[in-house]
Amino acid sequence: METKKPPENMNYLNKKIEELGLAMEKMKLAEYVELLNKPTRLFFINFFAGIARGLGMAIGFTLLGAILIYTLQRLQVLNLPVIGDFIADIVRIVQAQLKMQ
Repeated sequence: METKKPPENMNYLNKKIEELGLAMEKMKLAEYVELLNKPTRLFFINFFAGIARGLGMAIGFTLLGAILIYTLQRLQVLNLPVIGDFIADIVRIVQAQLKMQ
């Protein structure tokens, strides 16, 4: 009796199914589905992630603004003809705003 070998297509399909299974494990699909089944946990994770992003943006914009103001003050000292007056006006406006607060 002759033993039948699986067709070449079956080997290919088995290989692709294994690759698909590995890809799903790498994506952590089961953990994602579990997270979707717990909406309160999902809410708190997203809430704290939003707070962290907002805090990071606030700190970043503050540092960027401080660096910009510092640079403008240094450029004002150079007394560039046209740019110097413009920068001096900007620095005066910012300092006036800071004094009002």
